[in-house]
Amino acid sequence: MQMPILMPQLGESIAEATIIRILVKPGDGVQAGQELLEVETNKAVTHVMASYPGYVKQLLVEVQHSYPVGAILGYLEVSDADASRLGLSTKPSSEPGEPHPSPSNLLEDASSPHPAGVSKVEPTVRGLPVPASAVGVSYMSPRMKARINELGLHAADLAGVAGSGAGGRLTIADFEQFLENLEKRKTHPASSMRIAVADAMRRSWTRPLATVSLPVILDALLAHRKTCEPKPGPTLYALRALAIALSENSAPAGRLVGNRIVHPDSIDIAFAVEAEDGVLVPVIRQADQKTLPQMAERYNELVELARKRQLPVDATGGSIATVTNFGTFGLTWATPIPLPEQTLVLGMGAGRTAPLWDSTSNQFIPVTEANLTLSFDHRVLDGGAAGRLLTRIARLMENPQQL
Repeated sequence: MQMPILMPQLGESIAEATIIRILVKPGDGVQAGQELLEVETNKAVTHVMASYPGYVKQLLVEVQHSYPVGAILGYLEVSDADASRLGLSTKPSSEPGEPHPSPSNLLEDASSPHPAGVSKVEPTVRGLPVPASAVGVSYMSPRMKARINELGLHAADLAGVAGSGAGGRLTIADFEQFLENLEKRKTHPASSMRIAVADAMRRSWTRPLATVSLPVILDALLAHRKTCEPKPGPTLYALRALAIALSENSAPAGRLVGNRIVHPDSIDIAFAVEAEDGVLVPVIRQADQKTLPQMAERYNELVELARKRQLPVDATGGSIATVTNFGTFGLTWATPIPLPEQTLVLGMGAGRTAPLWDSTSNQFIPVTEANLTLSFDHRVLDGGAAGRLLTRIARLMENPQQL
């Protein structure tokens, strides 16, 4: 009997994936769990695997084309004995080439060179906390909204367009002139990761965000690091300090839903890693229950996997806060933006030599100092609570033996 090869759900907010390599061909025998296709999402490179043992009957995909979650990518021929053993339905599946119900958000492009049965897939937004097509400005006519949605744009894309209508309102004529001018400019397509980052930041910015900052002295941390093997990076020290502080009081990492603050049920902390044309945020689970040495090897492993865009599913999503070391770019101060599903992001700037007054010797002494920043959802935290949390983090980092 024939069983379909389906595009799996590769993450809680992943709606589609792009085929980047086909690993089998029709007629090949495969085992359950064998990798069939290598696919890329806006978060990672991963694989579509065989759910059953059998033979590859047909593949309906093309390299560098995107397919939504649940799409039929091909068919496996499974023996009746295996089908019976696995409890599969003996009702024959539809033959390859027969039409299949397609999701309403899939559009067939008649001019596309795709083979029969393979549709061009438009980007989808299923699974996202907030629809990516939502507009965020007022004084926009229904006609304008329809036109923007038709073209897959957002209100934020028009931030630089001056309106000629009453009260500065953007008119259809203004919009069409804007599009005409774009055609005359040099452009290049944004990557799927860049689109995902842009959407996340747009949704984050719908909240009132604020930032507090505090200097932290790194000399003790740097000395402690020399005694460790493998050596944890400064980001991991900050992550562990944040985890301890939130384990003592999880309210600052809570999310406002209606009239309630929902506390996290696990201290899962993410950290930012620069990848090609974007940023990935692998997650250390239960960071409050692991010591610094216990996390160091896993941290280093996740950094390398993130740079290759090969993060495992269990290391993505579901985190309650993020740590980012913008000091790696030579920056001493910045205001990172929390992810839409998070309330907090802890930032760390570049270390530099600074004078510190020593009351014992009555003189200034040189120390290595860096700025910590804490950006937060101001609906959940006020400056005082954010300041106390950041102070606790700084004190822990200045006493690394407590980590």
